[in-house]
Amino acid sequence: MNKFLSKTIIIKLFLTLLIILISKISLAEFVKPNSTILPEEVILLQLKALQKNNIPFKDAGIEQAWEFAHPHNRKFTGPLSNFISMMHNPSYAIILDHMEHNIIKIGNNDLQTFFFVELINYQGTKVGFKWILEKVLEEGKYKNCWMTTSVSNPIQLSKSI
Repeated sequence: MNKFLSKTIIIKLFLTLLIILISKISLAEFVKPNSTILPEEVILLQLKALQKNNIPFKDAGIEQAWEFAHPHNRKFTGPLSNFISMMHNPSYAIILDHMEHNIIKIGNNDLQTFFFVELINYQGTKVGFKWILEKVLEEGKYKNCWMTTSVSNPIQLSKSI
């Protein structure tokens, strides 16, 4: 009877650990670009990820934002490791772990969508960014996907209180 209980407990522990492991793996899965995601959804997804940058792991938000970096943009920013370093520089670090954001659509055409993003960082400073998305025209896995081509340096809108 004890051997049976021991085996049952071991099996239950194993299954519990397996479930925890599988749930952590699924938390780390990123939304990938596809042609059905609208520009407004792309920018919202990027900002929400950057707002909670270190959840579920360090720089997860930056990695999610990177998923929607246009191939032309990636040529300038380099590989993901360079993009992470760039996002931690003072100009862009203000985006990480920000308190709130407001997305204002400025204009669009068939190939580009222009936004102005206002955000308040964790210190209460309000800044703005010009954020441009373009549809990928080149053949390949990103064809017809909306992806970020440009984010300006921050424009200070107000100081912290």
